[in-house]
Amino acid sequence: MSPVARSSASTELPESESTTDDDAGDTPEGGEEKLRSGIQSIEVGFRLLDVLTQEPRAMMLRDLAQRAGMSPAKAHRYLVSFLRLGVVAQDPLTGRYELGGFALQLGLARLARVDGVKLARVALTTLREQLDLTVGIAVWGNQGPTVVHWMESSYPAKASLKLGDVMPLLSSATGLLFAAYMPRGKTAAMIDRELADTRRSSQTGGPHNAEDVERLLEEVRAHGAARVEGMLLPTIHAFCVPVFDSTGALALGLIALGHEGAFDIRWDGEVDTALRECARKLSYELGYSSTPR
Repeated sequence: MSPVARSSASTELPESESTTDDDAGDTPEGGEEKLRSGIQSIEVGFRLLDVLTQEPRAMMLRDLAQRAGMSPAKAHRYLVSFLRLGVVAQDPLTGRYELGGFALQLGLARLARVDGVKLARVALTTLREQLDLTVGIAVWGNQGPTVVHWMESSYPAKASLKLGDVMPLLSSATGLLFAAYMPRGKTAAMIDRELADTRRSSQTGGPHNAEDVERLLEEVRAHGAARVEGMLLPTIHAFCVPVFDSTGALALGLIALGHEGAFDIRWDGEVDTALRECARKLSYELGYSSTPR
């Protein structure tokens, strides 16, 4: 029997404990406006769950209530119901509260259903409309970082990229991002091949030895993103930012590119900031937390 089903069979709390001072926000059915208004007491109660989600340790009632912006008595009434549903658990020795087993099941169910590329396609559509950028998505494939989605701006960058293209690791923003964040065992052979090709062709741009490569990748990790200015394609600038999954591994890269002079290539500029915010939201949707647990 699920926690929700068990709660319906439990003895109801007395009136003073089963209601909250936010129940005035609960409106009877009828009317589209009332439907849109939602149930205020549920939204208030979820402030407690949000605090527990952000906090890596179990919490005392007074601290939890304070962080959620409510009195301990009010917080306790919500916690009684959350305990019954299994959303919250309480240590019988210390009295501290933490997320319960049902919260874990909710999270696992979400992770099992989430499709990172699908979410990214929707998010990048919005970003493209807002900033009129050429944007794309890359994932790690059998041959390396592979473009799996591409949308051009109203002024196409003529980057000659297409779905299925595998990006070089050392001369593209996408490749540098994956080289910086993927396990070295997966990228070492590709890096060696590209270095050998660079030395044979006597190219002047890009890294020429292992020390150059490590310096570039350290810069990517320090900035938390990769950018190139005309390295792979002359006059074409690009960013690639990481989206992480629930384990902290790189799930995909978000790409934005444009022509020199018409594309903001600055760190913390309009493109960089918008792309990072998009990646942050997607990482959250995939279960990633930057807070150590």
